[in-house]
Amino acid sequence: MDSGRDTLVKEEDSMRSAEEAREVVRELRDALGRAGITLPSLGLDAVTLASDPPRPLIELGRCTAATARLLAAALRNEGGHG
Repeated sequence: MDSGRDTLVKEEDSMRSAEEAREVVRELRDALGRAGITLPSLGLDAVTLASDPPRPLIELGRCTAATARLLAAALRNEGGHG
């Protein structure tokens, strides 16, 4: 492959990776919502999106102790497997 094609493939992979990460955030937010849980800071980590190549991490953020307890209970109820 030439360097121009390598760059294009890398950009396409990066976009796909970022879109996949956004979809996972939506899926997680929906699943948590069904369990009555809201993580206010849930989203993508901007720093990892800006890396070259992007390797997006999902930022779960902070939550109250009550929310953490709900999350732990939800995981126990589902057997903790994902």
